[in-house]
Amino acid sequence: MTVAEAPAITQQIVADHGFSPEEYERVLHALGREPNLVELGIFSVMWSEHCSYKSSRFHLKKLPTVAPWVICGPGENAGVIDIGDGQAAIFKMESHNHPSYIEPYQGAATGVGGILRDVFTMGARPVANMNALRFGRPDHPKMRHLIAGVVSGIGGYGNCVGVPTVGGEVNFDPAYDGNILVNAMTVGIAGTDKIFYSAATGIGNPIVYVGSKTGRDGIHGATMASADFDENSDEKRPTVQVGDPFTEKLLIEACLELMATDAIVAIQDMGAAGLTSSSVEMASKGGAGIRLDMNRVPCREEGMTPYEMMLSESQERMLMVLKPGREAEAEAIFRKWELDFAVIGEVTDTGRMVLEFNGEVVCDIPLGPLADDAPEYDRPHLSLDDYKAWAQVKPLQDAPESTDIAADLLTLMASPNLASRRWIWEQYDSQVGGDTVQRPGGDAAVVRVHGTDKALAITTDCTPRYVYADPFEGGKQAIAEAYRNLCAVGAKPLAVTNCLNFGNPQRPEIMAQFVEALRGMGDACRALDFPIVSGNVSLYNESKATGGGSAILPTPAIGGVGLLQNWAKSATVAFKGGAQKIHLIGANPDADPEIGRSLWLDVCHGRRDGLPPRVDLKAERRNGEFVRMLIDEGYVTAVHDVSDGGILVAVTEMALAGNIGARLMVEAFEDKVDQEKVRHAWSFFGETQGRYIVTEALDHDIVGKLGREMGIGTCFLGWTGGDTIYLGNSDVATAGEVPLADLRNAHEGFFPALMQGEL
Repeated sequence: MTVAEAPAITQQIVADHGFSPEEYERVLHALGREPNLVELGIFSVMWSEHCSYKSSRFHLKKLPTVAPWVICGPGENAGVIDIGDGQAAIFKMESHNHPSYIEPYQGAATGVGGILRDVFTMGARPVANMNALRFGRPDHPKMRHLIAGVVSGIGGYGNCVGVPTVGGEVNFDPAYDGNILVNAMTVGIAGTDKIFYSAATGIGNPIVYVGSKTGRDGIHGATMASADFDENSDEKRPTVQVGDPFTEKLLIEACLELMATDAIVAIQDMGAAGLTSSSVEMASKGGAGIRLDMNRVPCREEGMTPYEMMLSESQERMLMVLKPGREAEAEAIFRKWELDFAVIGEVTDTGRMVLEFNGEVVCDIPLGPLADDAPEYDRPHLSLDDYKAWAQVKPLQDAPESTDIAADLLTLMASPNLASRRWIWEQYDSQVGGDTVQRPGGDAAVVRVHGTDKALAITTDCTPRYVYADPFEGGKQAIAEAYRNLCAVGAKPLAVTNCLNFGNPQRPEIMAQFVEALRGMGDACRALDFPIVSGNVSLYNESKATGGGSAILPTPAIGGVGLLQNWAKSATVAFKGGAQKIHLIGANPDADPEIGRSLWLDVCHGRRDGLPPRVDLKAERRNGEFVRMLIDEGYVTAVHDVSDGGILVAVTEMALAGNIGARLMVEAFEDKVDQEKVRHAWSFFGETQGRYIVTEALDHDIVGKLGREMGIGTCFLGWTGGDTIYLGNSDVATAGEVPLADLRNAHEGFFPALMQGEL
């Protein structure tokens, strides 16, 4: 099809490409004329939320992104931090939410493939994958299909490409019924002298396409990811990409082999918006222009048009700028790995994107309006007080009582948000590569830096129910819990990546969630010296199909990375033996237990009210540093952070991991004045922040002694031992006793029963 044969640009075609009338006027002004269909499609994907961040850029600029160990912050394919000895960790988290709802296997699989490319594009060998998943009600008629497909897609891609999937998180809430979340994270290792960037430079340098051929899968994927869902969402199935992990493995090896030479000037993966975004980003970052001959693009389908080639999101493809004269050397490497290789254009000095097809110029666009000068909005948003009034968030008035704490514990351990995820992570290869020190199931994964004593600790976390109730405190808590998870294994937290999942930013209450959550995240990152080096924004996570514009819970998923100098010192959650002391670190006897928005309140009492727990960032940092010191000195035998479900759930998880019971003294949980059983429940299940459970040898008193000396609140809770969780005093189980076998059956039973259709 020639430009003359292309359909005329009508108002309907403009609307179908996602433009507002004002944005289309900007296109006309940028070009000084009407666009043709190719140009309209390019503007459409580059100005989508997914590519342009037009509703979020204004606020993302406020986040802290620098530290002495940060080599590269946001703006590149992934963040880069220095981990010493001439080595760098490179990592990022990305969303693939909409594709995974439409086609769960391929949506999740290509999410893994895309984030892997973001990391090895920069010169790193991927060493670990993580994920953060959110599903709707377990009994929703579509949910079992979505869970099975997503888990299979993650495992199918990661296992085949040979990168271990070492951990993650999975949560359920009705807010995700019509819009699940699939966030994927990859971490890689590179030499600090072999980091590759995407800025295209060198007038006349060849632009090279490598990897798989281009097909018609994924066309308008970025645009689809920038719109909410409706009852016709399944019709968008053709916009979901199809992945091939075996080709990705070949692409990793070929790219790393070429990177060992000095032939590459710049490199960029073809992710969202495919050839369009990769070429625009490379040229605009380098302050250059770009000319592409579309007849040279390797295609796997007959009769593909420039429009389809530029907007296709076919997987396992990369774009490179090479030094002149190095084409034959590069081609030999990629042909050896049985991958396509084609010189498709050159770097120019025009500042424009020019596309030629069949001897005709089919696109001629200035790069500025596509990238740096794309629309940027400071969208209206409610104040935090007005938001809380809208969300009807009030302090907890009539706190419930518990008549049977032991029964409550069993109920919690069997509930969807606390049940064992073993059914999921046993489908992932967490050991490939031979460097996984801690597998899924702990506070953070630990992966050895190959050939050294060092290890990276990696975690993903967020508590959306807190963010909904108070976006500012919830944003703080998301960062603080990731920090706590890393400290709990003994790692020094170094940096954060994130995936900011929210609803429609054109709704002031949703934008308030986004703005306030980022404000809380920023405060926490500054207080904890934990900068944000990469990330992703996923907006319009709503589904009209579930009842009139139902938005997800605000979910700023956090990926944290930390460093251990000696992997052998890493702490684990499992009790190591009987007759060891159990301590709480971060105890504050003068503060009331915080049960607002707790899982106990929700699961055991059917209530989702109250305020979320507050985050004291000074205490968070102080307690984390104390725990890391205890681990490094070998003073503690097991460590676990206190989070969902409170102290009693944390102790139970440690007991189940070690198959050793615990004898907890109720006196440690009693209020000075009120000795009623309800006080035990609040203390047992409250989700006050900044706390850890640790164990030490029976003949030691190091934790308490050092805590007193350093001004850290500690509390002796009881001893390990036996085959039950015992709640009482020295001779009477005043608050109950639960066999570990019953707890294990409850904890392990949820996912197998769900996936077998028994729930």
